[in-house]
Amino acid sequence: MHADDQLGEGVPLELAVFLREAVDDRPVRIAPSVCEGCGGRVFFALVNASGAERECSACRTRAFIADSEEYWNEESWEDDEPGAAVCPCGSEEFEAAVAFTLGTDGSVRWVTVGLRCREDGFCGIYADWKIDYGPTDHLLAMV
Repeated sequence: MHADDQLGEGVPLELAVFLREAVDDRPVRIAPSVCEGCGGRVFFALVNASGAERECSACRTRAFIADSEEYWNEESWEDDEPGAAVCPCGSEEFEAAVAFTLGTDGSVRWVTVGLRCREDGFCGIYADWKIDYGPTDHLLAMV
């Protein structure tokens, strides 16, 4: 981990290490996805290159990650329509965490969505996109 990294409580260690290694050397804030409806931490996910939506496997509450909702429409998808995240083992249930790569001013510059398979522990980056506007503080709570 980078000296200035911030790791949220409840992020699976394997996923935190995987996310840290997947992003550049800038400081990151890694936060776990937690369902606001029931507190669940296992999700199904729809992803494309520039967005993600998760659905709690326990209560079926849905939520967008970061600013995905703003771009979650057919106009924005072009040739990149969202699809279900699937582990190489075939499972579709994941623990999720987001690495927010921070600029020198502390603003979010990249959003990287990592998923850890509940079946076999496989970790992968399922979505990753650049943030080119400000302010960005609101994104840090949208995990």
